[in-house]
Amino acid sequence: MLVSDGVMAKTERDYKRMCEYVGMARRSGRVPWEAIRDDTQTTVDAPPSFTGPAGFWAAVAEAADDYRVDRQAGQPVRLELWCETAGMVPQLSRIGAEFGIACFSGGGFDGLAGKHDAALRAVEGGRETVVLHLGDHDPSGEHLFNALAEDVITFAQAAGAEVELERVAVTAEQVTANNLPTAPPKATDRRSFSGTATTQAEALPPDILAAIVRRAIGAHRDPVIHQRILAREKAEREVIRRRLTGRSARVRAGRSAGQQGALPRVLSRCLHSGQRWRANTRTLVSGVHSWSEDHWPSAALEFIHPRRR
Repeated sequence: MLVSDGVMAKTERDYKRMCEYVGMARRSGRVPWEAIRDDTQTTVDAPPSFTGPAGFWAAVAEAADDYRVDRQAGQPVRLELWCETAGMVPQLSRIGAEFGIACFSGGGFDGLAGKHDAALRAVEGGRETVVLHLGDHDPSGEHLFNALAEDVITFAQAAGAEVELERVAVTAEQVTANNLPTAPPKATDRRSFSGTATTQAEALPPDILAAIVRRAIGAHRDPVIHQRILAREKAEREVIRRRLTGRSARVRAGRSAGQQGALPRVLSRCLHSGQRWRANTRTLVSGVHSWSEDHWPSAALEFIHPRRR
Protein backbone atom coordinates (compact mmCIF):
# COMPACT_ATOMS: atom_id res chain seq x y z
CA MET A 1 0.00 0.00 0.00
CA LEU A 2 2.70 2.50 0.95
CA VAL A 3 4.63 1.77 -2.23
CA SER A 4 1.59 1.74 -4.53
CA ASP A 5 0.28 4.99 -3.00
CA GLY A 6 3.64 6.70 -3.52
CA VAL A 7 4.18 7.29 0.20
CA MET A 8 7.59 5.63 0.11
CA ALA A 9 9.97 4.09 -2.38
CA LYS A 10 11.02 0.47 -2.20
CA THR A 11 14.59 1.18 -1.06
CA GLU A 12 16.65 -0.16 1.82
CA ARG A 13 16.83 3.31 3.37
CA ASP A 14 13.07 3.89 3.31
CA TYR A 15 12.41 0.37 4.57
CA LYS A 16 14.67 0.83 7.62
CA ARG A 17 13.13 4.21 8.35
CA MET A 18 9.62 2.77 8.13
CA CYS A 19 10.54 -0.10 10.51
CA GLU A 20 11.90 2.43 13.00
CA TYR A 21 8.77 4.60 12.88
CA VAL A 22 6.40 1.64 13.07
CA GLY A 23 8.32 0.20 16.02
CA MET A 24 8.03 3.49 17.89
CA ALA A 25 4.31 3.71 17.11
CA ARG A 26 3.65 0.20 18.38
CA ARG A 27 5.65 0.75 21.57
CA SER A 28 3.74 3.97 22.29
CA GLY A 29 0.37 2.32 21.68
CA ARG A 30 -0.52 4.43 18.63
CA VAL A 31 -0.56 1.31 16.43
CA PRO A 32 -2.22 -1.79 17.96
CA TRP A 33 0.05 -4.82 18.13
CA GLU A 34 -2.50 -7.02 16.38
CA ALA A 35 -2.74 -4.59 13.44
CA ILE A 36 0.51 -5.82 11.89
CA ARG A 37 1.31 -9.42 10.99
CA ASP A 38 4.85 -10.71 11.66
CA ASP A 39 5.89 -13.10 8.88
CA THR A 40 9.38 -13.59 10.31
CA GLN A 41 8.28 -15.48 13.43
CA THR A 42 7.96 -19.26 13.31
CA THR A 43 5.58 -20.77 15.83
CA VAL A 44 4.21 -24.21 16.63
CA ASP A 45 0.89 -24.28 18.46
CA ALA A 46 0.34 -26.46 21.49
CA PRO A 47 -1.86 -29.55 21.02
CA PRO A 48 -5.55 -28.61 20.91
CA SER A 49 -7.35 -28.54 24.24
CA PHE A 50 -10.90 -27.81 25.38
CA THR A 51 -12.55 -26.31 28.44
CA GLY A 52 -14.82 -29.32 28.61
CA PRO A 53 -17.26 -31.40 26.53
CA ALA A 54 -19.26 -28.30 25.58
CA GLY A 55 -16.16 -26.65 24.18
CA PHE A 56 -15.26 -29.79 22.28
CA TRP A 57 -18.68 -30.05 20.65
CA ALA A 58 -18.56 -26.37 19.76
CA ALA A 59 -15.27 -27.04 17.94
CA VAL A 60 -16.83 -30.00 16.13
CA ALA A 61 -19.73 -27.81 15.01
CA GLU A 62 -17.26 -25.17 13.80
CA ALA A 63 -15.41 -27.83 11.81
CA ALA A 64 -18.68 -28.83 10.15
CA ASP A 65 -19.27 -25.19 9.22
CA ASP A 66 -15.85 -25.23 7.49
CA TYR A 67 -16.69 -28.27 5.36
CA ARG A 68 -15.57 -27.79 1.76
CA VAL A 69 -15.22 -30.01 -1.26
CA ASP A 70 -12.49 -29.66 -3.85
CA ARG A 71 -13.67 -26.56 -5.73
CA GLN A 72 -11.34 -27.33 -8.60
CA ALA A 73 -13.00 -30.68 -9.26
CA GLY A 74 -14.29 -31.04 -12.81
CA GLN A 75 -12.47 -27.96 -14.12
CA PRO A 76 -10.40 -28.35 -17.31
CA VAL A 77 -7.13 -27.44 -15.55
CA ARG A 78 -5.88 -27.29 -11.97
CA LEU A 79 -4.69 -23.83 -10.88
CA GLU A 80 -2.06 -22.61 -8.44
CA LEU A 81 -1.16 -19.04 -7.48
CA TRP A 82 2.51 -18.16 -7.09
CA CYS A 83 3.96 -14.81 -6.08
CA GLU A 84 7.50 -13.57 -5.82
CA THR A 85 7.24 -12.12 -2.31
CA ALA A 86 5.73 -13.68 0.82
CA GLY A 87 4.03 -10.42 1.75
CA MET A 88 1.53 -10.86 -1.09
CA VAL A 89 0.42 -14.33 -0.01
CA PRO A 90 -2.37 -13.29 2.43
CA GLN A 91 -4.18 -11.16 -0.15
CA LEU A 92 -3.77 -13.70 -2.95
CA SER A 93 -4.84 -16.57 -0.70
CA ARG A 94 -8.11 -14.79 0.10
CA ILE A 95 -8.85 -14.56 -3.62
CA GLY A 96 -7.78 -18.14 -4.30
CA ALA A 97 -9.82 -19.53 -1.40
CA GLU A 98 -13.06 -18.78 -3.23
CA PHE A 99 -11.97 -21.15 -6.00
CA GLY A 100 -10.08 -23.71 -3.90
CA ILE A 101 -6.70 -22.53 -5.21
CA ALA A 102 -3.55 -22.78 -3.09
CA CYS A 103 -1.06 -19.91 -3.00
CA PHE A 104 2.72 -20.15 -2.71
CA SER A 105 5.47 -17.58 -2.32
CA GLY A 106 8.51 -17.62 -4.58
CA GLY A 107 10.85 -17.99 -1.63
CA GLY A 108 9.81 -21.62 -1.33
CA PHE A 109 10.89 -22.38 -4.89
CA ASP A 110 14.46 -21.11 -4.82
CA GLY A 111 15.70 -24.65 -4.18
CA LEU A 112 15.27 -27.76 -6.28
CA ALA A 113 13.12 -29.44 -3.62
CA GLY A 114 10.43 -26.78 -3.85
CA LYS A 115 10.33 -26.99 -7.63
CA HIS A 116 10.16 -30.78 -7.49
CA ASP A 117 7.28 -30.60 -4.99
CA ALA A 118 5.40 -28.39 -7.44
CA ALA A 119 5.84 -31.05 -10.12
CA LEU A 120 4.58 -33.74 -7.75
CA ARG A 121 1.44 -31.71 -7.06
CA ALA A 122 0.86 -31.59 -10.81
CA VAL A 123 1.12 -35.38 -10.96
CA GLU A 124 -1.32 -35.77 -8.06
CA GLY A 125 -3.73 -33.34 -9.71
CA GLY A 126 -4.34 -35.80 -12.52
CA ARG A 127 -4.66 -33.14 -15.23
CA GLU A 128 -2.84 -30.14 -16.64
CA THR A 129 -1.71 -27.62 -14.02
CA VAL A 130 -1.55 -23.91 -14.81
CA VAL A 131 0.52 -21.75 -12.48
CA LEU A 132 -0.54 -18.10 -12.34
CA HIS A 133 2.60 -16.17 -11.40
CA LEU A 134 2.97 -12.64 -10.03
CA GLY A 135 6.36 -10.99 -9.74
CA ASP A 136 8.36 -7.80 -10.17
CA HIS A 137 8.82 -6.26 -13.60
CA ASP A 138 12.61 -6.22 -13.50
CA PRO A 139 15.56 -8.44 -14.51
CA SER A 140 15.34 -10.45 -11.28
CA GLY A 141 11.60 -11.05 -11.66
CA GLU A 142 11.91 -12.19 -15.27
CA HIS A 143 14.86 -14.44 -14.45
CA LEU A 144 12.99 -16.01 -11.51
CA PHE A 145 9.93 -16.71 -13.66
CA ASN A 146 11.97 -18.27 -16.48
CA ALA A 147 14.03 -20.40 -14.10
CA LEU A 148 10.90 -21.64 -12.31
CA ALA A 149 9.18 -22.47 -15.58
CA GLU A 150 12.16 -24.37 -16.96
CA ASP A 151 12.74 -26.51 -13.87
CA VAL A 152 9.11 -27.20 -12.88
CA ILE A 153 8.06 -28.07 -16.43
CA THR A 154 11.05 -30.39 -16.83
CA PHE A 155 10.37 -32.17 -13.53
CA ALA A 156 6.67 -32.50 -14.38
CA GLN A 157 7.32 -33.91 -17.85
CA ALA A 158 9.71 -36.49 -16.41
CA ALA A 159 6.90 -37.64 -14.11
CA GLY A 160 4.31 -37.68 -16.89
CA ALA A 161 2.51 -34.48 -15.93
CA GLU A 162 1.82 -31.25 -17.80
CA VAL A 163 2.49 -27.82 -16.29
CA GLU A 164 2.17 -24.35 -17.79
CA LEU A 165 3.35 -21.13 -16.13
CA GLU A 166 1.46 -17.96 -16.97
CA ARG A 167 2.82 -14.51 -16.18
CA VAL A 168 -0.09 -12.59 -14.63
CA ALA A 169 1.68 -9.54 -13.23
CA VAL A 170 3.56 -7.26 -13.41
CA THR A 171 3.63 -6.62 -17.15
CA ALA A 172 4.76 -3.58 -19.14
CA GLU A 173 1.14 -3.01 -20.23
CA GLN A 174 -0.04 -2.95 -16.60
CA VAL A 175 2.66 -0.43 -15.68
CA THR A 176 1.46 1.93 -18.42
CA ALA A 177 -2.27 1.39 -17.92
CA ASN A 178 -2.13 1.96 -14.15
CA ASN A 179 0.60 4.62 -14.17
CA LEU A 180 2.72 2.60 -11.74
CA PRO A 181 5.93 4.03 -10.30
CA THR A 182 9.10 2.96 -12.09
CA ALA A 183 12.85 3.01 -11.51
CA PRO A 184 15.82 2.36 -13.79
CA PRO A 185 17.31 -1.16 -13.68
CA LYS A 186 20.22 -1.63 -11.30
CA ALA A 187 23.50 -0.95 -13.03
CA THR A 188 25.02 -4.02 -11.37
CA ASP A 189 22.33 -6.36 -12.75
CA ARG A 190 23.49 -7.40 -16.22
CA ARG A 191 20.82 -10.05 -16.83
CA SER A 192 18.64 -9.65 -19.89
CA PHE A 193 15.45 -7.64 -19.42
CA SER A 194 12.59 -6.95 -21.83
CA GLY A 195 11.79 -3.52 -20.39
CA THR A 196 13.54 -0.20 -19.94
CA ALA A 197 12.28 0.56 -16.40
CA THR A 198 11.48 -1.61 -13.40
CA THR A 199 8.33 -1.83 -11.25
CA GLN A 200 7.75 -3.77 -8.06
CA ALA A 201 4.71 -6.04 -7.71
CA GLU A 202 3.80 -4.24 -4.49
CA ALA A 203 3.24 -1.09 -6.55
CA LEU A 204 -0.06 -2.51 -7.82
CA PRO A 205 -2.93 -1.16 -5.67
CA PRO A 206 -4.76 -4.02 -3.89
CA ASP A 207 -8.03 -3.53 -5.76
CA ILE A 208 -6.31 -3.55 -9.15
CA LEU A 209 -4.22 -6.57 -8.19
CA ALA A 210 -7.34 -8.44 -7.09
CA ALA A 211 -9.10 -7.63 -10.38
CA ILE A 212 -6.10 -8.86 -12.40
CA VAL A 213 -5.93 -12.14 -10.48
CA ARG A 214 -9.69 -12.74 -10.72
CA ARG A 215 -9.60 -12.22 -14.49
CA ALA A 216 -6.72 -14.66 -14.82
CA ILE A 217 -8.55 -17.27 -12.73
CA GLY A 218 -11.81 -16.72 -14.60
CA ALA A 219 -10.10 -17.39 -17.93
CA HIS A 220 -9.47 -20.99 -16.78
CA ARG A 221 -12.73 -21.66 -14.90
CA ASP A 222 -16.07 -23.01 -16.14
CA PRO A 223 -18.61 -20.95 -14.13
CA VAL A 224 -21.35 -23.57 -14.49
CA ILE A 225 -19.12 -26.28 -12.98
CA HIS A 226 -18.09 -23.89 -10.20
CA GLN A 227 -21.71 -23.16 -9.24
CA ARG A 228 -22.55 -26.87 -9.24
CA ILE A 229 -19.63 -27.54 -6.89
CA LEU A 230 -20.78 -24.80 -4.51
CA ALA A 231 -24.32 -26.20 -4.48
CA ARG A 232 -23.05 -29.71 -3.74
CA GLU A 233 -20.80 -28.37 -0.98
CA LYS A 234 -23.69 -26.53 0.67
CA ALA A 235 -25.94 -29.60 0.57
CA GLU A 236 -23.28 -31.90 2.03
CA ARG A 237 -22.47 -29.37 4.75
CA GLU A 238 -26.10 -29.37 5.86
CA VAL A 239 -26.17 -33.18 5.93
CA ILE A 240 -23.06 -33.23 8.14
CA ARG A 241 -24.55 -30.65 10.50
CA ARG A 242 -27.73 -32.68 10.92
CA ARG A 243 -25.82 -35.90 11.55
CA LEU A 244 -23.53 -34.24 14.07
CA THR A 245 -26.48 -32.69 15.88
CA GLY A 246 -28.27 -36.03 16.17
CA ARG A 247 -25.17 -37.96 17.16
CA SER A 248 -23.99 -35.46 19.75
CA ALA A 249 -27.40 -35.62 21.40
CA ARG A 250 -27.14 -39.41 21.60
CA VAL A 251 -23.65 -39.18 23.10
CA ARG A 252 -24.83 -36.75 25.74
CA ALA A 253 -27.74 -39.12 26.44
CA GLY A 254 -25.30 -41.80 27.47
CA ARG A 255 -23.41 -43.59 24.74
CA SER A 256 -20.63 -45.91 25.92
CA ALA A 257 -17.42 -44.42 27.27
CA GLY A 258 -15.38 -46.33 24.68
CA GLN A 259 -17.10 -44.66 21.77
CA GLN A 260 -16.92 -41.24 23.41
CA GLY A 261 -13.21 -41.63 24.04
CA ALA A 262 -12.17 -42.70 20.55
CA LEU A 263 -13.85 -39.88 18.68
CA PRO A 264 -12.31 -36.95 20.59
CA ARG A 265 -8.83 -38.34 20.01
CA VAL A 266 -9.43 -38.48 16.26
CA LEU A 267 -11.17 -35.13 16.01
CA SER A 268 -8.62 -33.44 18.28
CA ARG A 269 -5.96 -34.18 15.69
CA CYS A 270 -8.28 -33.03 12.90
CA LEU A 271 -9.19 -29.81 14.70
CA HIS A 272 -5.59 -28.69 15.03
CA SER A 273 -5.12 -25.14 13.73
CA GLY A 274 -5.26 -24.91 9.94
CA GLN A 275 -5.27 -28.67 9.35
CA ARG A 276 -8.87 -29.77 9.91
CA TRP A 277 -9.77 -32.81 7.80
CA ARG A 278 -7.53 -31.59 5.03
CA ALA A 279 -7.42 -33.76 1.91
CA ASN A 280 -4.35 -32.02 0.50
CA THR A 281 -1.72 -30.85 2.98
CA ARG A 282 0.81 -29.78 0.36
CA THR A 283 0.12 -26.07 0.69
CA LEU A 284 1.71 -23.09 2.33
CA VAL A 285 -1.59 -21.41 3.11
CA SER A 286 -3.83 -22.53 5.96
CA GLY A 287 -7.53 -21.83 6.16
CA VAL A 288 -8.65 -23.42 2.87
CA HIS A 289 -10.09 -26.80 3.74
CA SER A 290 -11.43 -29.25 1.16
CA TRP A 291 -12.34 -32.89 1.57
CA SER A 292 -15.02 -35.46 0.96
CA GLU A 293 -16.50 -38.11 3.22
CA ASP A 294 -13.96 -40.57 1.80
CA HIS A 295 -11.12 -38.43 3.20
CA TRP A 296 -12.53 -38.16 6.71
CA PRO A 297 -10.88 -40.20 9.47
CA SER A 298 -12.64 -43.55 9.66
CA ALA A 299 -13.66 -43.14 13.29
CA ALA A 300 -15.18 -39.72 12.64
CA LEU A 301 -16.99 -41.01 9.56
CA GLU A 302 -18.39 -43.93 11.53
CA PHE A 303 -19.56 -41.50 14.16
CA ILE A 304 -21.59 -39.27 11.82
CA HIS A 305 -22.55 -41.98 9.31
CA PRO A 306 -22.78 -45.35 11.07
CA ARG A 307 -22.94 -48.58 9.09
CA ARG A 308 -26.40 -50.01 8.68
CA ARG A 309 -26.91 -53.09 10.80
